[in-house]
Amino acid sequence: MPLSEHEQRMLEQIESALYAEDPKFASSVRGGRLRSTSSRRRLQAAALFAIGLFLLVAGIAAPFKPGGFPIISLVGFIAMFGAGVLLMIGNSRRSARPDSTETPAAGSSGPSGGSTGRGGRPRKSGGFSERMEDRFRRRFEQE
Repeated sequence: MPLSEHEQRMLEQIESALYAEDPKFASSVRGGRLRSTSSRRRLQAAALFAIGLFLLVAGIAAPFKPGGFPIISLVGFIAMFGAGVLLMIGNSRRSARPDSTETPAAGSSGPSGGSTGRGGRPRKSGGFSERMEDRFRRRFEQE
């Protein structure tokens, strides 16, 4: 479903605010490399999970069980667990990137130039998403 003109304008305003607020983070997100890495990681994890599931089922059905223990099933379970860990590591690295680039550069100041926002209200010392939500709310309050 395509975006309306109003939604496109709002998206452009959010993007420009993102570029103005944190250009380093914006340039890292702008490139498609982050998405291709995560999709490749997901594909690898899905393949490893499928192999592990196959080994798990095959180990139960196979007549080869040394000492009565289905060792092939154990290997399959470990492969499935590894696939889950692979996905979790990829997600934690991706979520850690924005936090490391969120701090402003030395000597730079925000659009308000100080520790108070528009109207003399003290600015919250929250994260990037909280600041964007506050700006979004203020825009709708003005309209």
